[in-house]
Amino acid sequence: MIKTLPMTPSHEQMANAIRALAMDAVQKANSGHPGMPMGFADVATVLFTQHLKFNPDDPLWPDRDRFVLSAGHGSMLLYSALYLLGYTDITLEEIKNFRQLGSRTAGHPECDPAAGIEMTTGPLGQGLATAVGMAMGERLLSARYGADLIDHHTFVVASDGDLMEGISHEAISLAGHLKLSKLIVLFDDNHISIDGPLSLSESGDTLGRFKAANWAATRIDGHDGQAISAAIEHAKSSDRPSLIACRTTIGFGAPHKQGTAASHGAPLGEEEVAAARNKLGWEAPPFEIPDEILNAWRTAGAKAKPAHDAWVIRLAGLAPEERREFERTLNGDLPEGLARALDDFRQHLATQAPTWASRKASQEVLEVITRAVPEAIGGSADLTGSNNTRSSTQSAITPDDFSGRFIHYGIREHGMAAAMNGMALHGGVIPYSGTFLVFADYCRPAIRLSALMKQRVIYVLTHDSIGLGEDGPTHQPVEHLASLRAIPGLNVFRPADAMETAECWQLALEAKDTPSIIALSRQGLPALRTTYAEDNLCRRGAYELLPATSTSRVTLLATGSELSIAVAARDILQADGIGARVVSMPCWELFDAQPLGYQAETLGANQIRIAIEAACPMGWDRFIGPQGAFIGMTSFGASAPAEDLYEHFSITPQAVAAAARARL
Repeated sequence: MIKTLPMTPSHEQMANAIRALAMDAVQKANSGHPGMPMGFADVATVLFTQHLKFNPDDPLWPDRDRFVLSAGHGSMLLYSALYLLGYTDITLEEIKNFRQLGSRTAGHPECDPAAGIEMTTGPLGQGLATAVGMAMGERLLSARYGADLIDHHTFVVASDGDLMEGISHEAISLAGHLKLSKLIVLFDDNHISIDGPLSLSESGDTLGRFKAANWAATRIDGHDGQAISAAIEHAKSSDRPSLIACRTTIGFGAPHKQGTAASHGAPLGEEEVAAARNKLGWEAPPFEIPDEILNAWRTAGAKAKPAHDAWVIRLAGLAPEERREFERTLNGDLPEGLARALDDFRQHLATQAPTWASRKASQEVLEVITRAVPEAIGGSADLTGSNNTRSSTQSAITPDDFSGRFIHYGIREHGMAAAMNGMALHGGVIPYSGTFLVFADYCRPAIRLSALMKQRVIYVLTHDSIGLGEDGPTHQPVEHLASLRAIPGLNVFRPADAMETAECWQLALEAKDTPSIIALSRQGLPALRTTYAEDNLCRRGAYELLPATSTSRVTLLATGSELSIAVAARDILQADGIGARVVSMPCWELFDAQPLGYQAETLGANQIRIAIEAACPMGWDRFIGPQGAFIGMTSFGASAPAEDLYEHFSITPQAVAAAARARL
């Protein structure tokens, strides 16, 4: 039997509950990071029991405070707190199954808001940068709906590693510029990295860096409960984002390993766990929490219930239309009028047949979307006039006014991508923003997390090939489409004209659980779809654009700006008596999801298949087969006018026709 505690549990006993669960779970799994949760347990206890606004009975409450564990390796800190506070999805059994297949307690916290887990933060720096987006989401929705409905803080626990990553510089700079005063970062200042003392690789002035970026910054003893609470309370009233550097001892309580890298990323070992229990005065067996301590935690978990209930009453008191709009937006549903507006626009395109660059077509589509979808929040990484991501209806947000709907991110592509993840996770916002396709490399870790977390984030990536011309190979993407198509759960769209651009935008907006890339041209493109079709033809990922006028022997597959080359090559082959058809493939991922029969019919049986794309050939083999050919790039580009580059690299109708003839 566990000895009954004689009085209300102390702060130290409450914090030791986290330490004990962390030690036990890591030891049982024989895998994990006990040092961080043991070292940061005092800060977490104060934050969760005294300051954080949440309701375990309604974990998706829109006005809850957001908590991001950017130091995601210390995941047992979060899992322990969620169990202790009464989140029903994080049970003691889940904690016992830490890091096991199918458990809710993965090695690094994944996106599971119903269980109290706001986002995945495995790659260091991502949590901090994503939290900036969450704080932006709070400001945006508060400006739209008022503080009676949206008024909460975003808290982050960050490690030394988070603050070393380059993305942290972009994130703190953006947050400071925007005066995100409801963003509070609790820095686990334990002076230890995996390799050993932090002094091996870092000697900078962390507080000075944050202050220079327009943050409030202070340092406290991370094991002094009163100092922790006072610092958080002060930060909540700041007029700028706040950093609280909490000086802690990693592995606090482990007598032989605390304060060393040995406690960071491996189980403490049975002897050290026993010694830590003795030092901490923790007598309960593994995975058992004394009733008095558990009850105190559960009482703390219910502290915001009156605030939650009052919020529910305020929501119910809204005018019916206003409440429906709020709930629609927070649920991520699209407005009813969007489909009709886009359909009208597609009819207009069929009549006008514009020869816009697809980036220009995208801007025209956004004129329709931003009028119909008020929660669509655009932006650009200092390329607004090139990406064409700002519509005439969008004013820019400023540090003092978040009523706008366009964000100037500056040259912070990685921070921009992570911030969009944060806005999407916050809810009530559909973020999209632009840069050049070649700079997707700067965004890639955040794009991967968009897919892993199944967030509707739309990346508008323009200047998508050698067609951008004179800027040369540093700016001309070659391998980028293939590398993005390799990310699971990411739709990569490359529309060929204005009609396809409108259709791809519609599909990206409708993909509630999937991020999208929309790759767009710098150069003008001919209108290839000049007949209105009620169906969105891009919905199936690929479709026959032009049939053969005689028995088909060749199928030409293409995306984007090269689709017009395929059409011209078809004309050449047809003139030579060779039946050829053209298939547009704007989204491989949607095509892969189609029935096998449709795929086979679209690709064509007993055909010579030629693929045309001004990019590397990776991935095309599965469509063209061993007898097929690829016309595209096998090297970096060059600096020259676009038309000269297409000739130089033999991406021409004549080259396509010749490749087909050679294989017949």
